[in-house]
Amino acid sequence: MKNRVIKILVADDHTLFRQGVIRLLEDNKDFTVIAEAENGIELIEKYFYYHPDIMLADIAMPGLTGIQSVQEILKQDAKAKALFLSMYDAGEYVYKVIKSGGMGLVNKNILEDELFLAIDKVYNGEKYFGSKWTAEALDQLFYDYEKQSEEDSYFNIDLNFREEQILQMIIDGATSKDIADKMLLSKKTIDYYRSNLLRKFNIKTQIELAKCGIKHFEQKKEKPV
Repeated sequence: MKNRVIKILVADDHTLFRQGVIRLLEDNKDFTVIAEAENGIELIEKYFYYHPDIMLADIAMPGLTGIQSVQEILKQDAKAKALFLSMYDAGEYVYKVIKSGGMGLVNKNILEDELFLAIDKVYNGEKYFGSKWTAEALDQLFYDYEKQSEEDSYFNIDLNFREEQILQMIIDGATSKDIADKMLLSKKTIDYYRSNLLRKFNIKTQIELAKCGIKHFEQKKEKPV
């Protein structure tokens, strides 16, 4: 149970929508809007000037997005609380909000009672993404997207033709001497390529390199042209 009025900063680049939300909040005695912003830069500036209890911010704004702005704020104030507004509340957006450090996401089409509930929950340190997103569902969503992001990273690593040639031979079990003899290069040069591949994949062992290489080529094969 809160024992004081919640101070809110409302950020949205659509003036009519922003003003409508402000009027809605001001009609509730439990809330007071202490500032408003129409872009991400203003959101950051006004957060540190007014120090609201909660930021109610649109995900997409010009300049810096709501998510980018909140990430910048959290670097300086880890206790900052952000509840995001969006026309979209599918899993991808929920994941982006969680990843940014935001505590909730509500659809702009929700009823006022749900908005008030979301604000109360975030104020009290709870996450809120709508009734269907239980704690277990949020954990699973985050795990699934993180895993997909990790897998995609193997494809997105930029390897040149020579590096891919050597990587394929490493997967096939060839030693540096084997590769050097086949490519008419020195063993020292092949060792350099191996070290560079380890660095690019951000791993430490040759076994990991072979595993990452397999994923890299699998995803490259599956990736649409």
